[in-house]
Amino acid sequence: MIRWFVSILVNALILIVVAGYFHSFHLSGIGAAIGASFLLSILNILVKPFLILLTLPVTIFTLGLFLIVINAVTLMIAEGLMGDAFNIDSFGAAILAAVVISLLHLMIQKAIVEPLQKKK
Repeated sequence: MIRWFVSILVNALILIVVAGYFHSFHLSGIGAAIGASFLLSILNILVKPFLILLTLPVTIFTLGLFLIVINAVTLMIAEGLMGDAFNIDSFGAAILAAVVISLLHLMIQKAIVEPLQKKK
């Protein structure tokens, strides 16, 4: 439970960073970032597996690169559910944000999480 809460806060921080760098990605504040992060975690549990299963042939054909599109679709669903607190101007911006968010997650995982887990 605590790990999930920390993950939501880290995701919120990443969303704030992405919103700061890209003018087509808007958050109304820290509360919106935490809400969007929470909503994205729920969508990743409930909707993303269904989307992956539905697009499995395309994902296999593109050697997994279509997962970026699925992440962008998940971001757009969250944007639609959040209303004015979280806006993405276009699907292209959502794809770019999905790539940057994935890269930031990877860097945080390798630089912070894995070294902390090795200490245990």
